[in-house]
Amino acid sequence: MQKITSHKDLKVYQLAFEATLQIQEITKSFPPEEKYSLTDQIRRSSRSVCANLAEMWRRRRYPKSFISKINDCETEAGETQVWLDLALAFAYIDQKTHNDLYDKYEHIIAMLINMSNNPNKWTL
Repeated sequence: MQKITSHKDLKVYQLAFEATLQIQEITKSFPPEEKYSLTDQIRRSSRSVCANLAEMWRRRRYPKSFISKINDCETEAGETQVWLDLALAFAYIDQKTHNDLYDKYEHIIAMLINMSNNPNKWTL
């Protein structure tokens, strides 16, 4: 197992970053009237997962703060799933795209729960 020296080394961060890039790309085709609602919200929540993971990594000296940031990540990942459901319902994305991204966020959430349940493995 390689030594983790940065949040960028975390598999959960790498997966979240990849999902964020996918969301950025697919939302380029969303209708203009969604610019300040669904498009903005799904981009914000997906990016927030990545940003909160970086903050979480920097707070690993403080277990309670570390776990709090994990919870923030999980919340934002769940919110992103809701926006994906809405994008599918509005026919802005197809079922395959929805399932791929939704499953990525399920995997992200599972990894976050594992980290939250085992903070001593991650904190200093």
